[in-house]
Amino acid sequence: MKWFNQKTLLPLLVLLFLIPAFFVGAQFKYPKTIYVLQERYADEMHAVHKYLAYAQQGLSEDYPNIAYLFVGLSASESVHARNFKKLLSDLGVEVKEIPKPDFKASSTKENLRHATTVEIEEIDREYPRLIEHIGPEKHEAAIRNIRYAWQAEEQHRDLLKKVLSGTGIFFGVLAKRIEKTDVQFFVCQRCGSILTELPEDRCPICKGPVAGYKEVERIR
Repeated sequence: MKWFNQKTLLPLLVLLFLIPAFFVGAQFKYPKTIYVLQERYADEMHAVHKYLAYAQQGLSEDYPNIAYLFVGLSASESVHARNFKKLLSDLGVEVKEIPKPDFKASSTKENLRHATTVEIEEIDREYPRLIEHIGPEKHEAAIRNIRYAWQAEEQHRDLLKKVLSGTGIFFGVLAKRIEKTDVQFFVCQRCGSILTELPEDRCPICKGPVAGYKEVERIR
C-alpha cells in the first residue's frame, strides 16, 4: 500500500483530531439551540403520530376529507422533524428515535378542537419563546428552520379553523359539506408549508421552487 505514507498520514491524523473538536465546540457554543432542537424534534414526531391517529379516527367516522386534512398536517410536521433532526446531526448530537406515543384518539369533533387549541398555543406563545431563547446564539440555520415551522403552523391553524367553526351544534352539517368538496393538499418538502393549491411562483414560506411541493396521498 504505497499510497499510505507520511504525507498522507499527517492529514488523516489532523482530521481525526479536528472533527471531534468541531463537534465538541459546537455543543459548547450552541447549548440552548441544541436543547430547543431536541425539544422541537420530539414534539414534531409526536404530532406526526397524533395526526395520523386522528386521520384513522376520521376514516372510521366516514369523514375521509377531514382524515385527509390530518394526513396533510402529519406530512408537514414530518418535514419539520426531519429538518430539526438534520440540524442536530450537523451539530454532532446523537438523535434518538422518538417512540410512538401511546394515546387513544377521541371523536373527530374533539380531535379538531384539540388540534386547533395546540396549534394556537404554539403560534402565539411557544414559537416566539423559542426564537427569543436561541436568538443570542445566532445559529442561523436553526433560527430559519424554526421560523419555517412557525409559519407552517399558522397555515395549520387556518386550515383547522375553517372546520373548527362547525364543531358546535352544526358540526354534522358542516362535515357533510366538507366531504362533498374536492380537496387536495400539497406540502413543501423544504419547509413543511401546506397548501390546497400549488403557488404560482415559489413557496410562500421558504421561497423555494414550486417543484419542491409534493401532493399528499390519502390513506385508506
